[in-house]
Amino acid sequence: MKRESRVATQIAYAGCFCPPQQFFMASRLARPVCAPAVVFSLAIFVLGLCGLERPVADADDARAADASDNNAAPKGLTAEGAVAFVQSYCIDCHVGEDAESGLDLEGFASVEDVAGSIEAWNRIATRVHEGQMPPPESDTPSQATRAAFVDWIRDTIYQAVCDDGVSPGGPMLRRLNRTEYANTVRDLLGIPINAGHALPDDGAGGEGFDNAAETLFISPIYAEKYLDAARSAIGHALKDPDDRKRIITATPNDKRSPEQAAREVLAGFLPRAFRRPAGAEEIDEYTQLFNRVYEEDQSYTSAIEFTLVAAMVSPKFLFLFEQAGETDEPTLVSHYEMASRLSYFLWASMPDDELMRLAAQGKLHDDDVLEQQVARMLRSDVDRRGLRRGAKVREFATSFVEQWLGTRALGREFKPDKSIAGRYDSELEGGMKYEPIFFFEDLLADNRSLLNLIDSDFTYVNRTLARHYKVKGEFREQPKKVELSEKDRRGGLLGMSAVLAVSSFPHRTSPVLRGKWVLETLLGTPPPPAPPNVPALEEAGDAAQPTSLRERLELHRSDPVCASCHQAMDPLGFGLENYDVLGRWRTDADGVAIDASGQLPSGETFNGPDELKGLLMDRKEQFMRNLTSKMLGYALARGLTNEDACVVESITRKLAEDDYKAQTLILEIVKSIPFRYKQGS
Repeated sequence: MKRESRVATQIAYAGCFCPPQQFFMASRLARPVCAPAVVFSLAIFVLGLCGLERPVADADDARAADASDNNAAPKGLTAEGAVAFVQSYCIDCHVGEDAESGLDLEGFASVEDVAGSIEAWNRIATRVHEGQMPPPESDTPSQATRAAFVDWIRDTIYQAVCDDGVSPGGPMLRRLNRTEYANTVRDLLGIPINAGHALPDDGAGGEGFDNAAETLFISPIYAEKYLDAARSAIGHALKDPDDRKRIITATPNDKRSPEQAAREVLAGFLPRAFRRPAGAEEIDEYTQLFNRVYEEDQSYTSAIEFTLVAAMVSPKFLFLFEQAGETDEPTLVSHYEMASRLSYFLWASMPDDELMRLAAQGKLHDDDVLEQQVARMLRSDVDRRGLRRGAKVREFATSFVEQWLGTRALGREFKPDKSIAGRYDSELEGGMKYEPIFFFEDLLADNRSLLNLIDSDFTYVNRTLARHYKVKGEFREQPKKVELSEKDRRGGLLGMSAVLAVSSFPHRTSPVLRGKWVLETLLGTPPPPAPPNVPALEEAGDAAQPTSLRERLELHRSDPVCASCHQAMDPLGFGLENYDVLGRWRTDADGVAIDASGQLPSGETFNGPDELKGLLMDRKEQFMRNLTSKMLGYALARGLTNEDACVVESITRKLAEDDYKAQTLILEIVKSIPFRYKQGS
């Protein structure tokens, strides 16, 4: 009998061939009809899932606290004043079937109208705040009136979504993504191996991250790849005698039978693999599997290796699975579920021994314990040479930063044109990619202000990037922290070459792309898609038109269809024109002096990156609200809902009270209702 058949036989013996319906609902697959020919491809996902039992962890039931105590009533402007604002400044363009952008405000008459269309009113608030509505050429309100109207919308939305208390999302059920799988195998076996290298890339979902449950579906191709990866990892780990002793903790002898030894190994391995205590039935099940293989092979090592592989292709290992509550009420996640939520948020890997110990003690819902653990998990040390040793927090910094900023595209979707690349090589590319990662890690580990993301007096460079930036000092291949002066013309994300590159074309800079990047990535206000049938910049006009990039973009903006978005995007991008495609400072382009000035629809003017960063500082609340939304979505591994807006606003306000400290953001997310609770059945 082949080993594949043995596994299928074992699954059949356990009483089920197919995962439960909820597994296929979560993975967006139809529930298949189980046939002998496909038993094995399903079986490796089934071992243990068929009889998923409630974890041993104690899960204290508690209703999610009502957040209404924190709700501030709208100030400054009344509902009647808001209606008057709309009637005076908006209704001429936004009424009836032909309303501008399809936004009909004719029926707006109360707070309830805002509460029923939160997404639309968030967009309205942003456009009014930025001076895009009402358009500059029409009758416009004063800045004070604008601010009062925007504040009224924000406060009304906050009160509307918070009045009934905050509801958490449902119990987590998602597959480990490629990075999480590789990190978990590494930490489970204690060996430096990338077990996920052969797995397909994961798509982004939710708030733009590849850990979002809605994108982590399962297809048959994963079955074989997970099996191959587990076999390879276990085989690699057992080659080293020390690693073998650490994993296979017991062997048969005169006083211990093969079955007893296997049971002892599994009693230690399964709780770590499943990230919770293993029940007696689970240990019995895997011991029976060991016995069936051992009876045929008479090889203890072969049989225990096979059994460990079986555990590593179980959904209990491959999935983050939380039990649903027994009632409709929100309940606290169990302490073991909390350990996994923490570790996969901040480490993209399994809980370590300390988190598991605290879970066993029932302490992971204590605020002081959470504060201690967040500080510990974000810790990274700097050695005597000034090099940061990131430990596990770098996995978090890498995953979040590369996806939030889009810098993962560097060297993949984005490769600079050879004609302008200069001395571009793998070391420079590595320095570019790691600069924002090490920078963000520094903010987390040392609990610095997140406003450093807008502007800072330091960054991280390796020797090639230092030469690229013309920064003086002694550097190595690994990035090192360096203090910046005004003449370095860096500081914050907008001075980083990776950001400037992925917001450019391979052959030239693009004020449009860079402006869009600022609006979307930093401020959370992405412009709508370009209208159909609008020609690209190079195709617009005729041969007689001016050739400077600014003049061509101004011609492009003269089209009323394009004007509203480009008036907001282009000036922001022009403020970064002193940086070329790869972020090198320049004062001219093709012999034409750089004009880095810009004027926003609000009437605000600026010149160059420093003044642009000043404008962003004036919008720090908007920046922090967007960053909080991104971080909360990443932490929860899902897209945010209207109800989450209450949590985002609450955390944003607490950040402002604590000088925007990085660990405050993380800790407030960890202490929030969506992170600590799950909705009932």
